Amino acid sequence: MQTFSPYAILNRKRRGDDLAPEEIAGFIDGFTAGRIPDYQMSALLMAIAIQGLSAEETRALTAVMIESGEQWNLRSRFDFIADKHSTGGVGDKVSIVLAPWVASCGVKNGMLSGRGLGHTGGTLDKLESIPGFRARLSRQEFEKCIDDVGCVIATSTEGIAPADRKLYALRDVTGTVESIPLITASIMSKKLALGPSALLLDVKAGSGAFMRTLDDARALARSLIAAAKDSGTRVSAMITNMDQPLGTACGNVSEVLESLDVLRGAGPDDVRELTRAQAAAILEMSGRFDRESANEALDDSLASGRAFDQAMRWFAAQGVDPDVFHHPDRLPIPTTVIEVQAPRSGVIASMDAYAMGMLGVEIGIGRRQQDDEVDPAASILFDRKTGDEARAGEAIARIALGKIAKDPAALRAAYLAAIRITDNPPERKTLIYDRLDDTED
Repeated sequence: MQTFSPYAILNRKRRGDDLAPEEIAGFIDGFTAGRIPDYQMSALLMAIAIQGLSAEETRALTAVMIESGEQWNLRSRFDFIADKHSTGGVGDKVSIVLAPWVASCGVKNGMLSGRGLGHTGGTLDKLESIPGFRARLSRQEFEKCIDDVGCVIATSTEGIAPADRKLYALRDVTGTVESIPLITASIMSKKLALGPSALLLDVKAGSGAFMRTLDDARALARSLIAAAKDSGTRVSAMITNMDQPLGTACGNVSEVLESLDVLRGAGPDDVRELTRAQAAAILEMSGRFDRESANEALDDSLASGRAFDQAMRWFAAQGVDPDVFHHPDRLPIPTTVIEVQAPRSGVIASMDAYAMGMLGVEIGIGRRQQDDEVDPAASILFDRKTGDEARAGEAIARIALGKIAKDPAALRAAYLAAIRITDNPPERKTLIYDRLDDTED
């Protein structure tokens, strides 16, 4: 019987050799149990970041991370249950709109979501900005919410993929966060441990995404889909544009309010268009709708008010008094609002979504480290976006401050440095670049 040797495995992966599933399992199990020290796990993470993993190795890594904790297998509990995941962006509140909208059409969905880190916002931070919202649910409470109102968004429990939490803490300090195989295993271990019937992935590409180029976003989408092979979960991915913030609000409570506007049949065009496409995709994946009937159901749900009513029932099921939305004074309120004026007349040719996200971190929308607190009242409101005309001296944005005081002149300068105003309108970019499915080769 061959002796398990972390040293030999490290040398082989450093050279670019493929590792056997049992070698990957032995290494991850040993690290999770404390038998393999941080310095050896860090070395393997760096070797993976440099040399990569094959599709088979990535599936093996994902599998051992799933097996490190609980496996809920929700598709055995519900006749059909969908999940949705975004790789993260600026102003991305699609999940908050999508969950009740899909549920109002009779398709159950449940998501384990996360908090923001760096320039990307976190769905849970946004939801927890509403007084009373409970994100930490037990498995029983999670399933009861689906039974009662058809949807739920909660934080991952400690029992789901504990190996991922321990690995991510090392990735965060060793410069190995942006490795496609490691991103894949991190995302899919949690999603497949949940065991949904279908999973829709929103893979962002652009200045405000982890994957800056379309090629990298496609590579990540294919890797995520491949990791689910033979899992029993059907996976589809949309590659979407994150070259500018999504919607007209970037913040926590402000994004929830914008989401509710969309569910009333209003709200920004880009949020409505992207959410509709993803909601329709999930309805189709359920097998109960084709494209035409899916869009008809979504239209009817908005027009009848069912989508908004469903959102109110969902918020109530997770601890919110829906009456709070009729009393703005009961929600987090900014202490200061700073206008940003256009320095010249012209057309906004581009917005650096990453820079906007980091400006959000500066005022408390997001966090630099996982234990930082966020400010629910802080927000950036975009009065003009890419392609819009601006006149010299008119307000093109508002920066709302909550608990954190900042120099208004510095904030204005940072905002203006993140946009470009020209005389000619930019070429319009599509919102959805591509869709990949697990039935494709």
